[in-house]
Amino acid sequence: MIVRQFLRWIQTAPAGDRADATAALARAYLHSDLSVDDLAAAEAAMVMLLDDPSPLVRRALADALATSEAAPHTVIAGLLQDQAEIAAVVAGHSPLLLDAELVDLVGSGEPLVQYAIACREDVPAPVAAALAEVGCLEACLAVVTLDGVSLPAFSIDRIIERFGDVPDVREALFARADLSPGARQALVVRLSQALSRFVTERAWLAEDRAERIVRDAAEKATVVIAADTETTRLGPLVRHLRASGQLTTGLVLRALLSGHIHLFEQALSELSGFDGRRVAGMVHDRRGAGFRALYERAGLPLAAFPAFRAALAVWAEEGGWTQRKGGDAGLRRRMVERVLTAYVPLADGELDQLLALLRRFAAEAAREEARAFARDLIAGNDALDDSELEFPLVAA
Repeated sequence: MIVRQFLRWIQTAPAGDRADATAALARAYLHSDLSVDDLAAAEAAMVMLLDDPSPLVRRALADALATSEAAPHTVIAGLLQDQAEIAAVVAGHSPLLLDAELVDLVGSGEPLVQYAIACREDVPAPVAAALAEVGCLEACLAVVTLDGVSLPAFSIDRIIERFGDVPDVREALFARADLSPGARQALVVRLSQALSRFVTERAWLAEDRAERIVRDAAEKATVVIAADTETTRLGPLVRHLRASGQLTTGLVLRALLSGHIHLFEQALSELSGFDGRRVAGMVHDRRGAGFRALYERAGLPLAAFPAFRAALAVWAEEGGWTQRKGGDAGLRRRMVERVLTAYVPLADGELDQLLALLRRFAAEAAREEARAFARDLIAGNDALDDSELEFPLVAA
């Protein structure tokens, strides 16, 4: 009887009054001790209210029912088909929605609804994957930023592919503890490209010079990331480098000349198809025959073989390097200079690209060594008290 009177009343009531009454009806449905017949009548009335011409009424219905497990699914489903502002209220809170329903909502392409789903208290992995694949920027940023989101590694890769140029996305991803080495390296590359565009657009550097500087910086960062990565996880990183065209002769040589032997061996394993143990044995073969076969199988340029052989010879003389710490990615100056000395007589004139690369490596190693010396010197002076200073203090 009450519901019947309500239905008659709303035919002529103002929109604001209808919205208040709708909210009261929904609360009564959820929390009052209604008979079975009254519950059925109330549900029928809410279904009818889905067609109310005023969004105020439909929004009041969504606000009242969105968080309840007792809400009628028929009404929830109808609200999800409403305009974005109303559908987002239900999509962002309703515990009645299945993962499949959330995925379908993400696929609808409505940014406001996608963002609401990304901000749910719990976002299951399939839903997060759907958001990473087709979600708007704001939704993807929410997914990588908010706690409680289980984001698969391939979805992180997809977000980097789609929005890696956005600074906020890069910052949020860098802060994630579950970021894979490959994803971290991909972000470094996107950041480097952004910096390159920034300086070239302002004509601070020529485009080719900026690209070379950025490429060298990205390779150095790659060595740092690899050194911070467990040996068992280097394989995916190196496969990512190869798939993205970054596993170049220069990067492989930089890894060797920096003392990061695990990255060097994993790169040769990826390029040659040999397993890691076999590659390690061939690299450590002091006779050189094993490494020559490995080198040729890896498809590296024959012209660069003397540089690699010279580096390995010095490595053998020093009894082998221990894996260096991740923060220490600098080139070893003595190693670079020895390799450069060995390669100069074999270089094909001043246009030899490997010779130019080795000369850049030598300059970089010298600068890194000078910086380290200056840091140590400053740190040593800071540790002295006034009584240890060698120069006299002049009284005023």
